Amino acid sequence: MNSLERLQAVLEVFSEDRLEWTPEEMMEVLGYSRPTLYRYLKILKKAGLLTSMPNTGFTLGPKIVELDYLLRKSDALILNGAPYLNNLILRYNCTALLVRWYGEKILCVDSRSSVKNPISSYPRGRPMPLSRGAIGRSIMAFLPKRHLVPLVERAMEDMTAVGLGNTIEDVLESLKRVRKAGFAVAYGEVTPGVVGIAAPIFDAGQSPIASLCATISGSLVNGTTIDEIGEQVRFAASAISAALASRRHQSE
Repeated sequence: MNSLERLQAVLEVFSEDRLEWTPEEMMEVLGYSRPTLYRYLKILKKAGLLTSMPNTGFTLGPKIVELDYLLRKSDALILNGAPYLNNLILRYNCTALLVRWYGEKILCVDSRSSVKNPISSYPRGRPMPLSRGAIGRSIMAFLPKRHLVPLVERAMEDMTAVGLGNTIEDVLESLKRVRKAGFAVAYGEVTPGVVGIAAPIFDAGQSPIASLCATISGSLVNGTTIDEIGEQVRFAASAISAALASRRHQSE
C-alpha cells in the first residue's frame, strides 16, 4: 500500500462493532510499526478526523460531523430526492429512504417517516450488505451481466436463504423479473414484519447509483397496495434519475 492507503486503513478499522481503539490494538491489526502508526495518528488527529482523551483510545473526530453536514447540503441525490420522500410518507403510513450503493454495500443517506416509532434496519449512515432486501435487488437487477454475476456468486448463500433460488441461474431469473417490473419487493427479509419496495436511481450512467425505497408494515398492505406503492416508488425514482441526469449534463 502507498502512504495514502495506509493512512486510510487507520480510519477503516472503526466500525459499529468497534468504536474505540488503542494504538497497541491498531498496531496488532494493521501491522504498522509504532513510529509509522503514531505519525498517521498525529496527522489524523490534527485534521480532526480522530480524537482521543488522556489514557483512553482513539475515536472518530469532529471533522466527520462537519463533512456530514456539508454532504447533506451538497449531495444532489439528497436535495433532489427529499420532495419525493415527503410525498411517499404523506400518501402512505411508511418510511421512505434514499440509499446509495458503493462497493458491495448500501448506505442510507436520507429518510423520512410517517410511522410513530418507526423500526428500521437502515438508519442513516449504517452500511448494509447489497445481497438482502428490496433495495439491494433493485440495484443488482439493473447491473450489466458482467458485473452482476460475480456479485451473485459471492452472495449466493444469502440469496438462497431468502428464497431466490439454489443456483446462479435461478437468481438471475428472479432479478430479470425485478427489472421487468421496474421495482423490487421483499417481505420481512431485513426487518421482520416489514415489506420493502424499492426502485433504482441513475445519474445518466448505465448502472444505478442508488435506490429509493418505501418500507411499510405487512399488516397494512396486500398485493394490490404493494403494486400501487411500487408504481409510485418507480415513478419517483425515475423523476430523481432525470433530475440527476440533467444536472450532470449541464455540468459537462
